[in-house]
Amino acid sequence: MQQLTVCVLLASCAWTVCAAAGDWCYQSQFTCDHQCNTPDKWNKANSNCAGKNQSPINIVTRKTVKDKTLIPFKFINYEQKFRTSIKNNGHSVQVVLPHLTTISDGGLPTTYKAVQFHLHWGNNGGPGSEHTIDGEQYPMELHIVHMKHHYTDLGTALSDPEGVAVLGFFYKRSVGANRKYEPFINALGSIRATNANTSMSGISLTQLIPPEQNLTNYYRYKGSLTTPGCTEAVIWTLFEDPIPLSMEQLQLFSNLQFHDRKPMVGTFRPVQPLNGRQVFRSGSAVILASSALLVAATVTALGLF
Repeated sequence: MQQLTVCVLLASCAWTVCAAAGDWCYQSQFTCDHQCNTPDKWNKANSNCAGKNQSPINIVTRKTVKDKTLIPFKFINYEQKFRTSIKNNGHSVQVVLPHLTTISDGGLPTTYKAVQFHLHWGNNGGPGSEHTIDGEQYPMELHIVHMKHHYTDLGTALSDPEGVAVLGFFYKRSVGANRKYEPFINALGSIRATNANTSMSGISLTQLIPPEQNLTNYYRYKGSLTTPGCTEAVIWTLFEDPIPLSMEQLQLFSNLQFHDRKPMVGTFRPVQPLNGRQVFRSGSAVILASSALLVAATVTALGLF
């Protein structure tokens, strides 16, 4: 009991200890031995994290507004296989992407080129996505980060209120393993420790995300980076169609380690207030829903159900 009391006292003053160092962490990392700025104290690590347009958010689907400008994306070189490095950066898994990979249309103001992708996950396949849909938290979330095509570095792009576009994808548990993910999943064993990295080849973005014909249903809002410095310069796109991974594949991410060698789990920021922002949806979702209702009505009318 005495040890618990000491830990509670340390936790209560952790923000004063950490504010000077600017050390930020996820809730799963905070212990009596490792005091750091947990997500509710990230503004102590970087004042931007107390902004009014922060990410992630909970998307309440019935409150979204249809936007006809949210047409299908144009994906360039997403199918191109590349060789790159994969790294445990102490907070996530990060993969550098070739800038020849771009996106346009999809209601974006210009063409954006790929920079990197990383993921956020829970504990051994449990809830771990950053964004939630109607309160549902998925096991994991993929962020493919792009910047406006004329910028040469992400830091400069973040000084532009629309300089960065992130494509977000949710994951769902599947019965069988997703074989398309094998090159990526197999590389995780080589980067368990913080700052460990290894090369990865023979992989494309196309094989990591749903088929292009399933990428017409998505949500859009203006937000921020989901880690400090929480810069509010991101156009967020979140796709409805989740990516399947087996429980065994999802659990492998929890074998990675934070800098103190503890399991890298719970790597997500809690949802942030909307503060009056509007979330938009592409038109396809409504069309598909209407089609489904029409089919159901037809089947019922014909007595086939």
